[in-house]
Amino acid sequence: MQSIILVDDEDHFRSRLVRAFTNRGYTVYQAADVDEALKKIKENRPDWALVDLKMPDKSGLDLIREAKAFMPTLKIVVLTGYGSIATATEAIKLGAHFYLPKPADVDDILNAFERDTDLPVESDQTDFEVPSLARAEWEHIQRVLNDCDNNITAAAHKLGIHRRTLQRKLYKYAPQK
Repeated sequence: MQSIILVDDEDHFRSRLVRAFTNRGYTVYQAADVDEALKKIKENRPDWALVDLKMPDKSGLDLIREAKAFMPTLKIVVLTGYGSIATATEAIKLGAHFYLPKPADVDDILNAFERDTDLPVESDQTDFEVPSLARAEWEHIQRVLNDCDNNITAAAHKLGIHRRTLQRKLYKYAPQK
């Protein structure tokens, strides 16, 4: 029987996922923050980890880094409502298996875990959709913020904008296209 740890600071969302995975026959562990998750990973050694990116104190990227150092075979899927190319790339570099934006249902999550990441992804270049200017700006801000270890003041300084302006931009949802 496969085991999974669900790491998300939203109690309601986490409990729904726990119920869904339990109904499908998985052994499920849960944690609301990075420190609790690391403790449970060390105690239970789950096969998989579903990790939210944005959590209080430490981020999901910190969890990936520390969990992979302790347990390199752990298969991690990152699930977040604040998706950007910069954070997805960083998560994959740190050892995440896949990256999913919220909302994602249990079938999407299971498909992400079972996906063979060694196979090349076929893409038709004619189908490439050019991102909007708002989306390109959002991606750039996320990259700079990530480079500054999520320090808003430092990122605003690098971007050449006022800190409050950057905060307002970050509170908006990411543009869809």
